[in-house]
Amino acid sequence: HSCVRQLTDHKNKRQAMQQEILAPTPLLNSDGTLSQPGWARQPHWQYQRQAIRAPRWRIKEWDYYAVLCADQQLGITLTVADLGYAGLFALCFLDFANRSFTQVDSLTLLPLGKLGLSADNHQGRIRHQSAALSIDIDLQPGCRHLRFAAPGLTCADGRRGLAGEILLQQPATLESMNIATSWAENRRAFYYNTKINCMPASGGFSLGGQQHSFDPQRDSGVLDWGRGVWTYANTWYWASASGLVAGEAFGLNFGYGFSDRSPASENVLVYRGNIHKLDQLQFHFDRHDWLKPWRISSNDGRVDLAFIPLLDRNSHLNALLMVSEQHQVFGHYQGRVILDDGEVLHIDALLGFAEEVRNRW
Repeated sequence: HSCVRQLTDHKNKRQAMQQEILAPTPLLNSDGTLSQPGWARQPHWQYQRQAIRAPRWRIKEWDYYAVLCADQQLGITLTVADLGYAGLFALCFLDFANRSFTQVDSLTLLPLGKLGLSADNHQGRIRHQSAALSIDIDLQPGCRHLRFAAPGLTCADGRRGLAGEILLQQPATLESMNIATSWAENRRAFYYNTKINCMPASGGFSLGGQQHSFDPQRDSGVLDWGRGVWTYANTWYWASASGLVAGEAFGLNFGYGFSDRSPASENVLVYRGNIHKLDQLQFHFDRHDWLKPWRISSNDGRVDLAFIPLLDRNSHLNALLMVSEQHQVFGHYQGRVILDDGEVLHIDALLGFAEEVRNRW
């Protein structure tokens, strides 16, 4: 097919087929199965909620942003999620110097597609207002405007009241990781996801009257945009980081553990705005001690990284039908990676995160 490219490394027999999608295409066939599974450098698949052949409460949609500042040792994350059973809005302040995090959540019952999450990841507006939390995400060409406030948030050092505005720039030339895969046991269950690394961040926030600012020459944000129908029980692994390597914008996105990844993986490096595609990766860590150093390796030898944890942002939920255990561990990456052309990059103290999430939902 002219809109699909098969990528293989014939020098490495362990590397699987990677199906790259090159042009816009509908996400789903008329029977609710994926039209073309694979990966892409741009969000080519056209998501239509009405084309899904599954109950509304089985559909999962989310937008997640993380903006980190290594120099100030802090970060902000924003989550908007429609999980069918429940809607979640969350704002989290990360304090790496004190190795603590503070989060405010706001929940709604049975949103079923009513939260305003858009059918694509580059336009639309999401607004939420409650006594505890307000979130306003405005997507415009080339930028993402995040506004948020949690007047009652109180962090570990006693500071109270968080509010801010962050602008994430998204240049037209910046490539992103996009993937569409299904589950072998149910081809109408699918995962459509975009991850955008290396978006320069400006603006800032105040916490307890103290102002913190982001510098777009130094600080950046990441977006995790997901839409799909999931099977009930899954475990996923995800790692992400964005920053500067040898003075150039660099990011990584690694993920695996769920759905049928035989058409493609979501493992990529981002360097100078371009995607460098990887095959399969594995996280090596101790589930009994999340703050012990991790190691991340790849089957093609192009990734050899240590991950040194600073903070375990964890949560546990047991609400009958919905059960979740999440460990999003923030820390620093160090080691080496190899680009598509064979260039070796040496990574030192790159701030990011790696996580394990176990869900029954």
